[in-house]
Amino acid sequence: MKQTCSSILILGIDPGLQRCGWGLVASEGSRLSHVAHGVVRPKTSADLADRLAVLLVEIEAVIATHRPHEASIEETFVNSNARAALALGQARGVTLAACARAKLPVAEYSPRTIKKSLVGTGSADKDQVAFMVRRLLPTAGDVGADAADALAAALCHAAHGGLRRRVGG
Repeated sequence: MKQTCSSILILGIDPGLQRCGWGLVASEGSRLSHVAHGVVRPKTSADLADRLAVLLVEIEAVIATHRPHEASIEETFVNSNARAALALGQARGVTLAACARAKLPVAEYSPRTIKKSLVGTGSADKDQVAFMVRRLLPTAGDVGADAADALAAALCHAAHGGLRRRVGG
């Protein structure tokens, strides 16, 4: 897709150690369009450090290939499983580092804020989020849950005006 100079390319990331979704949305005024999406799947049998390295390399490759202007990353949802929350936090940290290494401005949104932006309620389930992603970005096709969540993060960021439009960059 050819980007015009007034178009902002937003990378959305749904961090995860088993599946890390990513999605790119072009925002030009009120017009939104799907650019690309995917899921990074490190081998679950690999050591933690190796899995984190895969996340870093793959997200850096997405950034290098598509050259987004801004990123939107879902904040960690803390639940009763501290071990799972810690692993998610490490995956999230790696995705933040990949964006920082590319000097990519990052906005962070809670899962509740992302859901509310897309569905209208912060308690929406994954199926409702995926449905709205398909409605707003019909060229995305039948996108899986992890990539849909990443595209939802990018859409949420666009709905909130993005970083460049807020700070005049």
